[in-house]
Amino acid sequence: MSAEFEGRVAVVTGAGDGIGRGVARRFAAAGAKVLVAELNEESGRRVAKELETGFGAEALFVATDVTVKAQVEAMVAAAVEAWGRVDVLVNNAWGAGTVGRVETKTDAQLERGFAMGYYGPLWAMQAAFPHMKARGWGRVVNMCSLNGVNAHMGTLEYNSAKEALRTLTRTAAREWAPTGVVVNAVCPGAKSAAFRRMAAAHPEIEAAADAANPMGRLGDPEDDIAPVVLFLASEGARYLTGNTLFADGGSHINGVAWTPDLDGEE
Repeated sequence: MSAEFEGRVAVVTGAGDGIGRGVARRFAAAGAKVLVAELNEESGRRVAKELETGFGAEALFVATDVTVKAQVEAMVAAAVEAWGRVDVLVNNAWGAGTVGRVETKTDAQLERGFAMGYYGPLWAMQAAFPHMKARGWGRVVNMCSLNGVNAHMGTLEYNSAKEALRTLTRTAAREWAPTGVVVNAVCPGAKSAAFRRMAAAHPEIEAAADAANPMGRLGDPEDDIAPVVLFLASEGARYLTGNTLFADGGSHINGVAWTPDLDGEE
């Protein structure tokens, strides 16, 4: 175990499963105090207990629906109340979205996608920033997606919200650069909780995604993606801001051929 983050407080949204859980575990192993923000109470409490028993970390579960501003603000306030600070914010939560063509998407689907994928992270950043600025040190890592960069078919609300989040990342990075707070994005290629849900409904997607990856597989949330997030949260990333890191096995290099059969139409 490393003590690189000893004394630091990390808030991770969507930490009950997938990438969020992997990130939370890595922070705990590195000595951080971790707030597990999760909509699902059962998985959120389970992960918080894992961090305590498996790593001896201080962990706190806070039930959080990131589409509700008051809950996002309460999440940050809970970290400050418990530990007096927020050093790292990882905006990872996602649970919206369906697979379908652009012309079939409803306003409700798009609104929920943006509430979860854009407004939730924005509210969290707005709440955390004053605490980071006061200490002259802070790290924000926003989980974005190659889906948006490459405009993958079938996931309009996800693609659009994640690209809006990348724009928010760069804008905040520029504005906050003098304060000691750096803001970066990660586009992961991993079998996240959201990916597993999609693959369960569309089994052919998992095999196609593995085959399309230059390394022949999608990444592991804890072993392939979380270390990148920890680097961006480290002292070593103090001069790195406004960037997008593609932790995707090389999928971004030439793009990925992604042509799912959405409804039998070409």
